[in-house]
Amino acid sequence: MKVTAKQIAEKMGISAAAVSMALNNKPGVSPEMRHRIIDAAMEMGYDFTRVNGKKARSNTIAFIFFHKNMIFDTPFFSDLTVSVETTIREKGYKLYVHHIHDYDNLEEQLHAIHSYHYEGIILLGTTMSGNEVLPFERLGIPIVLLDAYFPNLNVDCVAINNVDSAETITDYLIKKRRQQPGYLHSACDIVNFNERSLGFFNAVRKNAMPASKSIVHRLAPTVDGAYADMLEILKNKEPLAACYFADNDEIAIGAIRAFKEMGYQIPDDIAIVGFDNIPYSTFVEPPLTTIDVPKTYMGSVAVKQLLTAIADKSPFHIKIEINTRLILRRSV
Repeated sequence: MKVTAKQIAEKMGISAAAVSMALNNKPGVSPEMRHRIIDAAMEMGYDFTRVNGKKARSNTIAFIFFHKNMIFDTPFFSDLTVSVETTIREKGYKLYVHHIHDYDNLEEQLHAIHSYHYEGIILLGTTMSGNEVLPFERLGIPIVLLDAYFPNLNVDCVAINNVDSAETITDYLIKKRRQQPGYLHSACDIVNFNERSLGFFNAVRKNAMPASKSIVHRLAPTVDGAYADMLEILKNKEPLAACYFADNDEIAIGAIRAFKEMGYQIPDDIAIVGFDNIPYSTFVEPPLTTIDVPKTYMGSVAVKQLLTAIADKSPFHIKIEINTRLILRRSV
């Protein structure tokens, strides 16, 4: 039996007219009430394909986190999120955050999101593949894909210049140590880390070193995970490099902890560089040489590009690549 607006109204203790206005994006209910009604409709199994698709200004933006294989409560993502939220408020829009997991029924989630009648979406694409972004593109709402880039999708993207940045810091490491660098590669396969891998090996080849001679360890992309993985490698007495590039600061910090626990001196015995410049990178001993990603600026750019896309309604899409800077500390 199909769920009706009247049944939703009875469950919520509000008028059927309010439910109808919310589901059909008509004026008369606040954005907060609209979200409550749509959430209740979704829980009750309402068929969202029945609602009126007519669009009107809602003055609301969605910020969607797609969860898969990674946790977003790290300093990197916290800075990015605060920047997005602050810029949205400054521009006079309301922001609603959605968390979607790879095990959720995506079709149901997208029906509900479409029913909120957002003016635009910022989609945090860090863990996503191109095929996972595609259903969001089909919503027909202006989208900015943040922290990822897929060339064949019709969405705007704001991403990190991963390749050149990884090449820059690896080149610095090679020139300082004059030895073949190793690679602390994330065991989690995402676009950012794959691009950093390309940059690492570009630097190795540029310095006339054979890529096959670089020792690669695959570690979890968290401090505790990288520490445990690196400790196991050390206890198994696997071959080590004299210096390493790590896919992110958390891997580097976890590896430093394991090296020090096993008696290695950083950087005298082993040098390590990271990527992201999270706050922890200044507290670890020795402080970590890393790549600074301007996370606050990145979030602000994503919001401004989304608002431009909403206003212009251009059929063409752009990629904005955020440059980084090398931060020299004492881990090399």
